[in-house]
Amino acid sequence: QVQLVESGGGLVQAGGSLRLSCRASGSIFSRAGMSWYRQAPEKQRELVAVIGNGGGTSYADSVKGRFTISRDNAKNTVYLQMNSLKPEDTAVYYCKMTPVVGPTYWGQGTQVTVSS
Repeated sequence: QVQLVESGGGLVQAGGSLRLSCRASGSIFSRAGMSWYRQAPEKQRELVAVIGNGGGTSYADSVKGRFTISRDNAKNTVYLQMNSLKPEDTAVYYCKMTPVVGPTYWGQGTQVTVSS
């Protein structure tokens, strides 16, 4: 059983930065793809960024050039560096683990609020 614990959310002014962290339990982290999703009130959950087990990355168009996803396999942790934040980035941010085989796992979410 894998547990994912996010941290780093909070309240920030527009133009500011935050770094989210997601730490995974267990021993499969280095072999799994990791991603960040977000869900704003009354909206569907959307994919923000993905990093594969080989380090390849992909981003939603809305965050390209502002957000950076990275991982530290030694710490079983994936990060989301968020710069130039906008009010429309306000959401609950979730990390997701996609192992090569077996079920996917989700964290409990961390709130990010960007004030204008």
